[in-house]
Amino acid sequence: MNGPFASFNPNTTRWVPANALALANAALLAYSDAAPIQQQVGAWGFDPNRFVFLESKSDHPMLDTQGFVACSDDAIVISFRGTQPDSAKDWLTDMDVILRPFIAGRIHLGFYDALDAVWDDLLAALDKYRTNAQSLWVTGHSLGAALACVCVARLLLEERRPVNNLYTFGQPRTGDVDFANRFDAEFGDKTFRFVNDCDIVTRLYPRVLGFSHADQMMFFDDKAVLHDDDHFWNKFLMEVEVGLDVLRDPPDTIKEHSMDLYVANMAKNLSFAVT
Repeated sequence: MNGPFASFNPNTTRWVPANALALANAALLAYSDAAPIQQQVGAWGFDPNRFVFLESKSDHPMLDTQGFVACSDDAIVISFRGTQPDSAKDWLTDMDVILRPFIAGRIHLGFYDALDAVWDDLLAALDKYRTNAQSLWVTGHSLGAALACVCVARLLLEERRPVNNLYTFGQPRTGDVDFANRFDAEFGDKTFRFVNDCDIVTRLYPRVLGFSHADQMMFFDDKAVLHDDDHFWNKFLMEVEVGLDVLRDPPDTIKEHSMDLYVANMAKNLSFAVT
């Protein structure tokens, strides 16, 4: 493998900083168009002939879903496109804040429907290209991070397909407490949810509406130092109030949500060890 995947370890479910950086780059790449993505994953060492661009066009901001599946002999990466800061206000404002029943607890209806729009194509890609018992990796940023979380939940609980790790960046809350508890019981130690300093999107949707985060939180402080201590997240919870008003009028500046910044911060922490 080459580029950010040069040090990628496909044969583990444990924390590997190089894997986090590689998947951060894959999450960033999802913002490109199909042809450049296919060319880039080929340069990274994936087989460009075993590549699927996931896309379901819709006028609704929540159902305009894109992502990709990239395959090699050793690993398969699924990456979902999210939202850049200049468009995040649109889907935050337009999204229906409704929880739907799931196998375990309830999950955000909009996120489920957005994933469902490409679900059959995603499963078909896995059926076609996962022929060598390759490890499976899922990633995404922002809205794409929520889709990545729902994707792993459906692969594990609906399809009973093994997944190695989930790495998400700037992820909003995806389901309720029961969903979070079941997800953590099944996969929490294989999931790494990155929060950049005061990234307000990671505080949505409000807990007052029944939403809860799942998985293991990894927090970049204001100096880009990475922590896995809940103290920093708890401090963020206490210092930054987020309620329904944020859905009605999201902040104009959410630069901490930028995927480019997540990649840069992860690159500064390649020696980080989980405590």
